[in-house]
Amino acid sequence: MDKAEAKTKSIIVEYEFKHPPEKVWRALTEPKLIEAWLMPNDFRPIVGHRFTFRTTPAPGWDGICHCEVLVVEPHRRLSYTWRGGSSERIGYGAVLDTVVTWTLAPLADGGTRLQLEHSGFTPDKESTYERLKNGWGGEKMRASLARVVDGLG
Repeated sequence: MDKAEAKTKSIIVEYEFKHPPEKVWRALTEPKLIEAWLMPNDFRPIVGHRFTFRTTPAPGWDGICHCEVLVVEPHRRLSYTWRGGSSERIGYGAVLDTVVTWTLAPLADGGTRLQLEHSGFTPDKESTYERLKNGWGGEKMRASLARVVDGLG
């Protein structure tokens, strides 16, 4: 491990659903379902696919997350880059350069344990780390994702 890796931080959040991994997987991989709980996007679960999440811009951020799919293991694991910053900086290296990994594990009762790991936060991104930590782990995010998964029947 090099010094840069040793200094990075990760957000780790776990969610539990009463539904099987196949339904939770749909909420993580179908663009309209992702939009319902996270952001508008052009996601496709294909390794190498580049896509964006888009939301309302904020000071210092153009509202766009530039992503690339890294891992697709249906019903088990999904990983993609998560890069963002002001639009004029993206061409010269993202202001934020992190990775989001979703891991799904079946539960004995037929449900799913879903773990999110958002990794790669450098010390100079502490305020972004805190905002995203509160967002991913917040009740609003849990409720939005649960509502989408529950709606799948």
